[in-house]
Amino acid sequence: MKKLLLTGAFKYTDEQINTLSNVGYDITFVQDERIPLDIDCSEFEAVVCNGLFLYTPIEKFENLKFIQATSVGLDRLPMEYINEKNITLKTARGVYSIPMAEWCVGKVLELYKRSAFFYENQKNNIWEKHRGLLELNGKTAVIIGAGDIGTQTAVRLKAFGVNVLAVDILKPVSDCYSEYYHIDDISIALSKSDIVIITLPLTEATKNLFDMELLSCMKQGSILINMSRGGIVNEEALINVLEKEHLMGAALDVFEKEPLDTNNNLWSAKNLLITPHNSFVSENNSRRLFDVIKNNLIDYIS
Repeated sequence: MKKLLLTGAFKYTDEQINTLSNVGYDITFVQDERIPLDIDCSEFEAVVCNGLFLYTPIEKFENLKFIQATSVGLDRLPMEYINEKNITLKTARGVYSIPMAEWCVGKVLELYKRSAFFYENQKNNIWEKHRGLLELNGKTAVIIGAGDIGTQTAVRLKAFGVNVLAVDILKPVSDCYSEYYHIDDISIALSKSDIVIITLPLTEATKNLFDMELLSCMKQGSILINMSRGGIVNEEALINVLEKEHLMGAALDVFEKEPLDTNNNLWSAKNLLITPHNSFVSENNSRRLFDVIKNNLIDYIS
């Protein structure tokens, strides 16, 4: 039987662990992967984890052949080592796409329908109309990183009558995009778009991609949504363009440093909606994620 390490990055039921055991795995479970392991890691051929290798060096896993990540992003994984050793890597691609797409559309609508204005007035018992509400129909949105999350978002925006553009390294196959731009031509796409949605992974190439120069390329009065990784957007530059009203508003679910410090200027930035890295949450995630874990482990052992 192949040795499999599971961590508390996923909350398994006894039945689920038995299912994986019956597939043909000898399972070791470690609750907290943030505590450096004091066991013999060289015996494990497969691992299911999230941030395990931030705390226990991957080099200790001398016989590792397969990694199943419980997240979509790769920024917590030692990719250079994984590629060098030809370790098979699977992510949770598709697990969180639906709730994140729904969160994104919700934030776009909150900004367009000036929800913050009405919420504040409701708290203070103020009856006041706002004549600046916008409609989605006929607007243009650009998805920066047209993977599964971006495409699920595009599908939902298209249902509102939004024209959706894609920016990526490769042209997406989905027909929900009306135009495609290579990442090198991102400024052209930004200049055409009323809504800019970031679903890129955080890499050396994308870190601080949205700096003052790129944010200034965005259309006057447009909005920015980031549900990918906080390091992609320069936070001080974003505050600057919001204060100058170059952007109508923005919504962030991710930040360069999390949790967001209580003294961070983002909290009081003009027309900025903040959620605590919460966009992925759904009552269906556990079922979807276990299905991904199970199917990938079955494929590997077969």
